[in-house]
Amino acid sequence: MDIILEEMLSGLPDGRQMVSLVTRLLTAMILGALVGAQRESLGKPAGLRTHMLVAMGGALFVLAPLEAGMELDGVSRVIQGIVTGIGFIGAGAILKLHDKREIEGLTTAAGIWMTAAIGIAAGLGRWGLALVSTILTWITLSIIGKIETWMNQKQ
Repeated sequence: MDIILEEMLSGLPDGRQMVSLVTRLLTAMILGALVGAQRESLGKPAGLRTHMLVAMGGALFVLAPLEAGMELDGVSRVIQGIVTGIGFIGAGAILKLHDKREIEGLTTAAGIWMTAAIGIAAGLGRWGLALVSTILTWITLSIIGKIETWMNQKQ
């Protein structure tokens, strides 16, 4: 029984590391929530919880290798895998409807992809980059979306 407890406790970070890990994951979660709340307010299929989980997942996928001592070239390959893999989740949000040019879900897919990138930035400790990206994503989804709707109505 002692060996099991020892194995479980051996992977715990020290206090300073724990604060860093929790801060990065919480940052990813909060920034993902900002994007997700905007999508949720419009009744989109990928809302608050989805974006929070995608952002935290992106952060965790870079934090784990960094904490294990992986070199940056290895972390780069992990990021490449995230970018590719998140595309599959986004692809599930895209629907081709009956008309040739009628497609739904592209913005949802792009939002999920962007939220993963925000999570990666947070996981790497790039707070400013993650925050600015979140603000610009929110502006794109909210304000630019309203301008786009207005332009489409004029046509």
